[in-house]
Amino acid sequence: MMIFDYNVVLDSLPLYFSGVLVTLKLLAISLAFGLLLAVPLALMRISKQAAVNFPAWLYTYVIRGTPMMVQLFLIYYGLAQFEAVRASFLWPYLSSATVCACLAFALNTSAYTAEILAGSLKATPHGEIEAAKAMGMSRFTFYRRILLPSALRRALPQYSNEVIMMLHTTSLASMVTLVDITGAARTVNSQYYMPFEAFVTAGLFYLGLTFILVRLFRLAEHRWLAYLAPRKH
Repeated sequence: MMIFDYNVVLDSLPLYFSGVLVTLKLLAISLAFGLLLAVPLALMRISKQAAVNFPAWLYTYVIRGTPMMVQLFLIYYGLAQFEAVRASFLWPYLSSATVCACLAFALNTSAYTAEILAGSLKATPHGEIEAAKAMGMSRFTFYRRILLPSALRRALPQYSNEVIMMLHTTSLASMVTLVDITGAARTVNSQYYMPFEAFVTAGLFYLGLTFILVRLFRLAEHRWLAYLAPRKH
């Protein structure tokens, strides 16, 4: 009969909490930069001009068509083989595991988020567009005040799934020496040779963070998507 050793878990909690902070930092930075990159990519994706649309399509196709671990290893290990990179001013940053992980995660989530936003932009009700034209809005004002805010609100349910997936994806950071939640579990396992306790605890931390994120997005949807809910008679 297997006995769960709670003492190992309790002794390791400081390491896990430290890993939670690393995970949240990776997630926040990746999502922030990923969203900043995804917005112009999404606008390019809905363009009818091939010269504008094709580069964005190719970028999202390549990123979504290759494994996240391959992308992470290419950035963390692959760039170091080029002398030009090692001699550049970027090397102090690209030699950092944190920077490489954030860069890889941001590029990955930007591709998925761009496709989510592009779909939401294409689904903009025609009435909103006609109303903006009737008010004489410039193209820039229309995008800033009507199209993008409306699309971002409608994209919340799909984007929440992407955020949850990115939370789980950050577990790959332990493959490049970062001690996130999964890295903490690997450390505990290497110290005590108790993989069940180590990784069950990590799973519970991920489960707790997922629950918090889901609740936050539900609150956001209730606030900003209430007008889309069916009216009660």
